[in-house]
Amino acid sequence: MFTARLMYELLLAEFSFQDGDPQSGYRFMLDAARRTGDEALFRRATDMAIQSRSGPGALEVARAWREAHPDSVDANRYELQVLLALNRVAETEAPLRATLAALPKDDREDFLAALPQLYSRASDKTEAAHVVEHALDNALKDPAQAAAAWTAIGRLRLQAGDKVGALAAATLGQDADPAARWPALLALQLAAADEPQAESLVQHYLQSAKPLPEVQLAYARWLIDEGRLTDAHAQLAAITARDPEFAEAWLLQGGLYAQQRDDAQAQLALANYMALLKLKGGADASEGMDRARLTLARIAARRGDYPNAEALLDQIETPGQALTVATERAAIRVKQGHLDDAIAAIRAAPDDSPRDTRLKLLAEAQLLRENGRAEQSYQMLNAELRKEPTDEDLIYDTAMSAERMGKPDEMEALLRRLIELKPDAYNAMNALGYSLADRGVRLPEAKSLIEKAVQLAPDNAFIQDSLGWVEFRLGHHAEAERILSEAFRRRPDAEIAAHLGEVLWVQGQTERARAVWREGYRLDPDNDTLKQTLKRLKVRP
Repeated sequence: MFTARLMYELLLAEFSFQDGDPQSGYRFMLDAARRTGDEALFRRATDMAIQSRSGPGALEVARAWREAHPDSVDANRYELQVLLALNRVAETEAPLRATLAALPKDDREDFLAALPQLYSRASDKTEAAHVVEHALDNALKDPAQAAAAWTAIGRLRLQAGDKVGALAAATLGQDADPAARWPALLALQLAAADEPQAESLVQHYLQSAKPLPEVQLAYARWLIDEGRLTDAHAQLAAITARDPEFAEAWLLQGGLYAQQRDDAQAQLALANYMALLKLKGGADASEGMDRARLTLARIAARRGDYPNAEALLDQIETPGQALTVATERAAIRVKQGHLDDAIAAIRAAPDDSPRDTRLKLLAEAQLLRENGRAEQSYQMLNAELRKEPTDEDLIYDTAMSAERMGKPDEMEALLRRLIELKPDAYNAMNALGYSLADRGVRLPEAKSLIEKAVQLAPDNAFIQDSLGWVEFRLGHHAEAERILSEAFRRRPDAEIAAHLGEVLWVQGQTERARAVWREGYRLDPDNDTLKQTLKRLKVRP
């Protein structure tokens, strides 16, 4: 009941808080909460303490709230969150246990799924995993919660770098409930972290009675990243056959077919996707439509149907897509031989922020560099670089323009400056190493640079391509073939095809070389590296 005294105390608390004395404010509010036992006042006092950036004060208030209402989900959750903010992980076991026990049964699974994110800022990840495992001992014994609980523990172990422990947790979670999605999702994380045994857990889940299409779609995406495109197609076909109204599968399938230049199948999949979105409606549907239109515009441009491509681009209205649309429009103008119109298309894109302005500059410079105006590109970028000498993107792009101008020493100086500024700049290491290898100079140094880039980005097929190329230049043909074959499997690309084909050719595997070059030509008939390779070797694939 609100008395005059209580009303006065609440006003005093709020005025103190607003007038620059937050500590007095939350303490007045806490006194009122303790006297009345009102949870709303405890919540307000805790919020005041948190907003005043008083960690100890927030913890005092949250604990007073929990002592007054030991079964309150919010009281226990606030105490848990404050302890984690203070990095007092060892003290979180009790409030975590109490929070889970107080939650309605239907909410426990989602709470367990959120725990890894909640503990992600803990400085000692191993301690966090141990504390959570102890706190979840009852959940691990409950068949309804065990799969989600083991998954939370597994993700925390993975955050601590314990892949073996995380895999064990995923296995125990799947043993507890083979139809649960959580262990399969953890297994996908482990597969992405190069844990070879994790994929079998995903496949086991997909054999259950009703696997969720979202999990199977995530598996298909991982397969695409791994370059296992045939397997990815099989998973997408299974989803669309079993759940034909699951729109996202059609979009991914359409994008995959488009990547492989199977334009008829891509258009069919995207038509199905767009038909489903028309039934769905809403803002999300509008964004999805624009993603499909962008892919269809690229397909139309590839076929030379420029009016249709332009018409599709005209329909894209998603905020944030303006520069992408302008870049695609510029590519169409270039194919028609209108470079100045292409530049105008880039410049016409709105720039609502300094970031947009910078991206437009980089897009225009790339357009110039790749279409015979490398010197103009270099001058434009170098002028900006003088204003912002530590801008990493400007340094890299200026180096690429210098290389196109035939100034390898300038390119090398810029890339070395970038590596000095950013020691993990694997793109700069790769570019410099590839340039040295391609010119056949300082090959041991080139290999060392590229190997370091591989360590920093082990899943990048283009860096693997560089490594294969330097091995070839060093005369290690068998090793070059192995590396390039794997790179091409992971990422079918015309430039990788050019290199792999040449390695096969010099080893006398002429038919295999021709087959690889034909596939590269199908993927991108305009690729300069492929065209120059075939011209230099005097080969018609």
